[in-house]
Amino acid sequence: MAPVTPPLVLVLGPLDPSGADGLPADAVTCARLGCHGLAAVTALTVQDTAGIEEIHPVSPDLLDDQARCLLEDMSVQAIKVGGLYTAETASVAAQIAADYNQVPLVLHLGQRAQLPPTDAADEDDADDLLAATLELVLPQTDLLVIEHLRLAQWHADGDIDIGDAPTPMHALVAAGAQWVLVLGSPQRPGHYANVLLGPGGQTSTYPWQAPPDRNGDAGGLAATAITAMLARGLEMPEAVRQGLAHADAAVASSFLPGMGRRIPYRIQPQ
Repeated sequence: MAPVTPPLVLVLGPLDPSGADGLPADAVTCARLGCHGLAAVTALTVQDTAGIEEIHPVSPDLLDDQARCLLEDMSVQAIKVGGLYTAETASVAAQIAADYNQVPLVLHLGQRAQLPPTDAADEDDADDLLAATLELVLPQTDLLVIEHLRLAQWHADGDIDIGDAPTPMHALVAAGAQWVLVLGSPQRPGHYANVLLGPGGQTSTYPWQAPPDRNGDAGGLAATAITAMLARGLEMPEAVRQGLAHADAAVASSFLPGMGRRIPYRIQPQ
């Protein structure tokens, strides 16, 4: 019998040479969850477990060529976008999503490979990137994954205008995201949860586990795992539940290979 083609997941993201996050890590997560990962590189980085030294974004044309070459050749079941570095590449991601709007898209906005702004020009570029992502990519998004701390900071800084929305996550749904998953959202003093908000205002909560010391951002891992579950045909709430469970297990068994942060063990037994 001919082998069965696994679900295909296209990831737009950076190449993290440490394997802690980004494309190498996402490929492992996809494989562990029964999917085959495809990659369109948004940036090359120079980094180790201790931190990032350099980021080299790819050109918008190169990102577009990478993604469309794959999408025109294979039938992709889900797309994950994470680690965009310029407003122009955000525009490319949005156009690809619009052209393939039948494919579920997961957008992760987390503490990814970013260097702090060094001058006013860098700050302007960061503002332009955020604006382009929220205005162009967000309306194409089936699920937005974001850490509570980052969303709260955006709100405090005035980067998100919630208008009449009761909370910032409600404002993101009003801005076009079908579903929004906020990681580590405080529920009451000392208690946190992952909160999913969907169309019509329905919410679901999932347990949140504090990561081990020296652990990096696990939002990208959760977003990739959920994308794989969507590619396998699960409905959103169940895809989120299973994806979060996989991410929690990988983070709980993370290892410390270098002098910096821990790396989730993505191939741990289920």
